[in-house]
Formats: sequence, C-alpha cells, structure tokens
Amino acid sequence: MARRAARRKKRKGVLPKITPGLPVMAKVKCVDNTGARVCQIIGVMGYKGRKARLPAARVGDMVSVVVKQGKYELLHKPMKAIVVRQRRPYRRKSGQWILFEDNAVILVNDDGTPKGTEVKGPIAKEAVKRWEVLSSISATVV
Repeated sequence: MARRAARRKKRKGVLPKITPGLPVMAKVKCVDNTGARVCQIIGVMGYKGRKARLPAARVGDMVSVVVKQGKYELLHKPMKAIVVRQRRPYRRKSGQWILFEDNAVILVNDDGTPKGTEVKGPIAKEAVKRWEVLSSISATVV
C-alpha cells in the first residue's frame, strides 16, 4: 500500500494535472507558418489508458496528426504535433482556471523541434515548460 502511494506521489509531481480536452479524431487549428491550416488528431504519444477508451490529449502533449486543409504537399500524411491551446478549462496549481478560444497545435519533427518559424496567437505556459524549444518561436506565453 505504501509503495502505491509513493508511486502516485512521485507521478503527481512530474506533470501538472491538466484535464484532457482533445480526444482522438478531433479537428484542431495549426497555428504555425508551415502551410497546414486544419489537422486531425489520430494518436497521442505515450498515452496509457483503459481498453477501448479513446485516448485524449492535453496541453503540452505530443500527438500524431493528419493535415486535412492546407498545402498540397502536407495533406494526408501522418506528422507529429504539440498541443499548445485547448478550449476545455484546466486548473493551475495557483488556483487559476485557464481556457482558450480554440484548440491549436504546432507541427514538429520527431525530436520536438518546430517545423515553422513563428506562431499565431498565445501559447500555454505548460507547453513551453515541457518543450523549451517552443519559447523561441512564440510571441506570447499565457
């Protein structure tokens, strides 16, 4: 029993408890300047959950996406992306509730470096904390 409590405590400190708001098959905006406009989430990297449950992504998660609207070269090819905004409200440790106007992702390479050079709109602080590379291309961090 004590072992389980210690594991739970350790896991709790690593990642903030953010409510997952983007299930698989959700369509999201791509807010970088790669040429993709709308992407569809097809998988969540590192998700471990119950059998037959749809994986859901949260701010800061790396996801697999397929571009549905945008440049012809990018269409219908699986790519990696990082979720930078979600409409579903989540609570920070300070007690503050955060929600954005839209759901948004940024296309990245396999190692997490962004493909684009600039981002439209704000980025959540949790995504920048997890992926420090995003801070160089972001205009505003909320």
